[in-house]
Amino acid sequence: MSKLKGLLLTEGLHGMISQVEGLAKALDLDYFHEKVELNSLWNLFPPSLTPKQKFIFKNQISKDYDVIISCGRKSVIPAIVLKKNATKKVINIHIQNPKISIKNFDFLVIPDHDGVDGPNVFLSQGSIHYVTNDEITENADYLKNKILKNKDIITLILGGPNKYYDYTNENMISIFSKIKKHLDDNNLQLIVIPSNRTPANSIQFAKEYFNKDRLVVESIDKKAYLSSLALAKYIVVTCDSSSMISEAALTGKPLYVAMIPSRKKDNRFQKFRNLLESKNVIRYLNNNLDVWNYEKLDETKRIAKLIKEKIF
Repeated sequence: MSKLKGLLLTEGLHGMISQVEGLAKALDLDYFHEKVELNSLWNLFPPSLTPKQKFIFKNQISKDYDVIISCGRKSVIPAIVLKKNATKKVINIHIQNPKISIKNFDFLVIPDHDGVDGPNVFLSQGSIHYVTNDEITENADYLKNKILKNKDIITLILGGPNKYYDYTNENMISIFSKIKKHLDDNNLQLIVIPSNRTPANSIQFAKEYFNKDRLVVESIDKKAYLSSLALAKYIVVTCDSSSMISEAALTGKPLYVAMIPSRKKDNRFQKFRNLLESKNVIRYLNNNLDVWNYEKLDETKRIAKLIKEKIF
């Protein structure tokens, strides 16, 4: 039986791409990706106020597809229109809260902390993503020749500023000072991994602040990221990225969240962290360094299995 063809629609942001590609892989689709481009002022309108018409987006898609997986506000209406105008049966799946009637989609994957429910909604306890245990294992040796062999590792994964959190030097010092204490007290070494959103000055600051027993990866390198997850004894992720916290939770290793003071109410982030804390998946970075066990969080695999049961 040939694979179903998948069309992935996002705004092109890393976190969104990770989610749609992760689900497409888990569903075993033969997929291709389209970055959504809306026409003129329609970029400014929420989906609830946008007409469900082809003229609102620029994309001309000639390839065949059986399944649409969309993520992000700008992809909501294109996903609905493309299904409606299809000349054959097409299944559309939206990831995240579409802020529009859920009846417009065959299935939705929405974080539990968003408070949306319905007969076609699969609630995820954490973000779905494209990291797999097999990939982590396959890339374990990628950084081995760049680290010391006689010291355990803390991996620090940096996100980046958004409307809730600032990456000021003051905020970075608050995180870095706690990690440096753990390095000194426990004879550990450090791997620092940036994301697409990490400011260049934050990467440089990490290089200067940690002047020994550290490896600071300065550019986006997925193999280095996966290797750092495999090699780490402890993992620390900044609080601004639900996706990266969820990816790290796939390892089952002690996972600390490094907090940054929020500029405005971050209720959605806090609900997400509260959920993972209640499951003993995360703890908050402080002056203690513990080892604990929890069930590996693999929401991508779990939800893909549920969707397969409905589709096939």
